[in-house]
Amino acid sequence: MSDRTDWNDLRERRMTEPGAVEAYEAARIAFELGQTVRELREGNGWSQTQLAQAACMTQSAVARFEAGGTVPTLPVLERLARALDMKLDVRFAPNADAA
Repeated sequence: MSDRTDWNDLRERRMTEPGAVEAYEAARIAFELGQTVRELREGNGWSQTQLAQAACMTQSAVARFEAGGTVPTLPVLERLARALDMKLDVRFAPNADAA
């Protein structure tokens, strides 16, 4: 018999630890924001360096952001939005699970 656990068991145990759900949610949001910025950047035909210059950032900061490696501040999101000729729209929306 093996004492090894599979991924689902490990994830289930980890999600019961204090702060795990919040950390997972923050990572999801960072990933989705990064993915959106990457899609907008690529839609403009820009490199990361071009976006970085337009947003007064470094290329490595843009790369980390697009990979979901950082949780951005509102000023950073605003600079990215302006550079991409977009309007930043932060709002509260009803929870899809609410009935």
